[in-house]
Amino acid sequence: MTDVQVGVGQAYDAVAELYATLFTGELASRDDELALIGELVAAPPVAVGGRPVGDLGCGPGEATALLGGLGIRAVGLDLSAGMLAQARRHRPGESFVRGSLLALPFADASLGAVLARYSLIHLPPAELPHVLAELRRVLAPGGRLLLGFFAADPALGDTDRPVPFDHKVATAHRWPVDTLAALLPAAGFAEMARTVRLPGPGERHPQATLLAEAAS
Repeated sequence: MTDVQVGVGQAYDAVAELYATLFTGELASRDDELALIGELVAAPPVAVGGRPVGDLGCGPGEATALLGGLGIRAVGLDLSAGMLAQARRHRPGESFVRGSLLALPFADASLGAVLARYSLIHLPPAELPHVLAELRRVLAPGGRLLLGFFAADPALGDTDRPVPFDHKVATAHRWPVDTLAALLPAAGFAEMARTVRLPGPGERHPQATLLAEAAS
């Protein structure tokens, strides 16, 4: 792990119990994201081939458990030992491993889909091409990737570049959707869909998703 990733992992260790308490049930109320997760797991390598889904940057494991509840094999991965302790405590029936997006502990083409929900936000922007290539490496052809992230905010003067901001845990970035989407083809992905929405209650910035398919 890089020094930045070690620092991010330690920052989440310090708030893991509070985070798990505050955000329990948060995903279950997000109908828009649940619909996208439905499209994610409809990828043929999952729906037909039975390959597992990686919940990468799983935190306390809520999405991992949601996937398991759909009857899908899932594995959660996180940098933070504290977050993984919460995940294993509250969701003992699921599989969790510690690891980095920069060097995923999965074999080539071993996953049928990847959910990376607010998992890339703390990475230095220069590392995104490598991380996207690593995500493509572990995905089977036809597998799908769903990214969730903070979108650029024109009201703050954001243009076409990622902008760092003071996330409550560790420095994060707001990404222009077009700018992040433009990185997908070089990594071997084709964009399938995107969403952008205004901040909801308790949110400071617009929220976005990108759904992409791994090239055959």
